[in-house]
Amino acid sequence: MTIIHVPRRFTTSHWGGTESVVLEVAARQQRLGHQVAIWCPDALADRREEVLEGVEVRRFPYFYPFWGLSPEGRRAMDLKGGNLVSFPLMTALLRLPRLDILHLHTGNRLGGIVRTVAAIRRIPYFLTIHGGLEDIPESEQQSYREARQGALEWGKVLGWALGSHRVTRDAAGVLVLGRREEEALRRRDPRVRVHRFCNGVDPARFEGGDGRAFRQRHGVPEGARVLLQVGRIDPQKAQRTSLEVLEGLLPRFPDLHLVLVGPVTHEAYAAQVRHAVQRMAPHATLIPGLPAGTSELRDAYAAAEVLLLPSVHEPFGIAILEGWAAGLPVVAFEVGGVPDIIRHDQDGILVPSGDIGAFGDALAALLRDPDRGRAMGARGRDRVQGEFHWDQVVHRLMTLYGEARSTMAPKGGRGSSGRSA
Repeated sequence: MTIIHVPRRFTTSHWGGTESVVLEVAARQQRLGHQVAIWCPDALADRREEVLEGVEVRRFPYFYPFWGLSPEGRRAMDLKGGNLVSFPLMTALLRLPRLDILHLHTGNRLGGIVRTVAAIRRIPYFLTIHGGLEDIPESEQQSYREARQGALEWGKVLGWALGSHRVTRDAAGVLVLGRREEEALRRRDPRVRVHRFCNGVDPARFEGGDGRAFRQRHGVPEGARVLLQVGRIDPQKAQRTSLEVLEGLLPRFPDLHLVLVGPVTHEAYAAQVRHAVQRMAPHATLIPGLPAGTSELRDAYAAAEVLLLPSVHEPFGIAILEGWAAGLPVVAFEVGGVPDIIRHDQDGILVPSGDIGAFGDALAALLRDPDRGRAMGARGRDRVQGEFHWDQVVHRLMTLYGEARSTMAPKGGRGSSGRSA
């Protein structure tokens, strides 16, 4: 089977949860004997082609249909989900001699392009919604508006022509990460073929990390008790909340050290986080992204005692699975899909959304009782092995692909026949 994954962007310099998911799925499909590639616009990329974990990545020129969009606005839209168009990508998908499945990881106009290609070639496409359907706070919506401030959008006609408004309805399957998003989609359109589909993790990637080496590389004191947050440096992920919690705990736990790891997707917010980290020195460290494919992230988890997830909204939270794979307990706000994953007081602690005092109290309770935290982390590790292993996730996905293909007969020569990608 020839499968093309289409995310909005895909670059190792701005690596996050979506990129990890797409590459994990593609690499496992490739190892099962399928011909798999990742094709996307070349936003934030410094090369058009590369191979990651045996998977071909190809990137194509794109544009935003706005008059008067500033370079700063374009970059902000690249970082934060701008509604782009790539006709070179569309042309390449139409010309590919063999194509069996398209798997879309974004919507809007790029989603309309994939929908149009699938309709022309008479093949099924799937859409994974990685977030942005529910629980979007006003502050984040404002950041989208600021990115296009002063520019005039002319692309609505393109979206209409590509059928962007029908992307979810016409997909062979729409995969969502949490119960709330599943229910929201069903309310909006009962005809959508929606599946709740958890992300996974490869436990081996997070076992055997060298926490001591990580501390030495990043100047974390040897005897410090490390709190870790992994996620984009962005208002959604609320690193400033973690810093506020740290400040409140230091009088009781003076040996605490907070490590924040993640790519920057909101420059102004990152500047605020940097300033707060400098003010909290030497009890805080900011690492704005780690290279994909290295042991650095594994070592970061190995250095930590507790994983923090204070997100304002979070459709899933793949960092939870990574933390569990490394044996860490998790303290998280009760938002989005997080309550669908964490079992309160068993493998983590759920805190009412936005209650910073309660977050600090929950974290303090774990710090006072390290054995309890280790037991939570061990239960989380067991759940990763039994429920969230990528092999199980990909097996289920391939089953969905097969069912969709059995109901569609590819148009002669343009669908499944011909050479592979």
